[in-house]
Amino acid sequence: MTAATPHAEEPAVIGRLSTLDRFLPLWIAVAMAAGLGLGALIPGFDDALDSLQIGTVSLPIALGLLLMMYPVLAKVRYEELGRLGGGTAGEAGGRKLIVSSLVLNWIVGPLLMFAVAWIFLADQPEYRTGLIVVGLARCIAMVLIWTDLACADREATALLVAINSLFQIVAYSLLGWVYLTGLPDLLGLDSQGFEVSMWEVARTVLIFLGIPLLAGYATRVIGLRRRGAQWYEQRFLPRIGPVALYGLLFTIVMLFALQGDAITSEPLDVIRIAIPLLVYFAVMFAVSFAAGAWLRLGYPHTSTLAFTAASNNFELAIAVAVGVWGATSGQALAGVVGPLIEVPVLVALVYVALWLRRRWFTTDHDARPDRRARLAEETS
Repeated sequence: MTAATPHAEEPAVIGRLSTLDRFLPLWIAVAMAAGLGLGALIPGFDDALDSLQIGTVSLPIALGLLLMMYPVLAKVRYEELGRLGGGTAGEAGGRKLIVSSLVLNWIVGPLLMFAVAWIFLADQPEYRTGLIVVGLARCIAMVLIWTDLACADREATALLVAINSLFQIVAYSLLGWVYLTGLPDLLGLDSQGFEVSMWEVARTVLIFLGIPLLAGYATRVIGLRRRGAQWYEQRFLPRIGPVALYGLLFTIVMLFALQGDAITSEPLDVIRIAIPLLVYFAVMFAVSFAAGAWLRLGYPHTSTLAFTAASNNFELAIAVAVGVWGATSGQALAGVVGPLIEVPVLVALVYVALWLRRRWFTTDHDARPDRRARLAEETS
């Protein structure tokens, strides 16, 4: 294969993102500024928001969280779970992909985030906890975009997303207790008196992941049966997709309106939260990509493995932080900083993956002409 094809791919990466996704960091920054402005310019706005809550959960923020989770979970291909014994899982290397993904997502990823959170934020228990909560929320949303841009295996990505979706319902609260209370106690770390109840986390996950998961699953089943896959994937999902972004931006505006005083008094805190996130993304992607190459999974599966392991479900992390600790908590702020950092970093890692494909996986280029053809068709 000549060098012309890879060079033709790379300028198209940004162009293949929708306008909403391409400028997501900008929209998040504008939402942050709008929230700070509302809190500063409207006297009593934060108190009014505080009054609209049940327990620690603000009702306006809860609405935003549910709106941003539903379209994401309506995209998950739950029907792919039935192919665990065949299809992707039955191909050569398919089972290795699933096992290595589970190990990377649910052991390596949380441990790495736990480590960087304690290294960089040992004196900030709320921010540290927020990052650990992010590390436990494995990606089920935008990873479908990143893997498609990187010419990874679309069907394998859908399968791993479906597995992660269901695994989070079962394991998230237990892992939350392990990494926030159990492991620090075992290692003798000074958690500064901070502990978390496993049941509080479980309740929040059931509400903010369980409800939209059931709604998304029902929507997909009914939509596929009544109108077919083509209508559902090409017409319905694009219509509801922006709702997730609107829900995220609305939630950020509300959070920053409530957190205005804390943020303006400590503006460098956002940078302190961003640094360990950058380290996490870089290390997690490198380890996962190297693991795929070492296991000889081939480029499509290696790229799928790396992006599904390096991405995180910030929607769920924000929901857990707000539901357990409240909208004005440092944990909620740490969750909000996540997508601001993730989008430009993951776009950059798409270019890295395509560059590594040319150097490490030359045989995959010839074995996957269909992906080159699809890319040329989509960018023409």
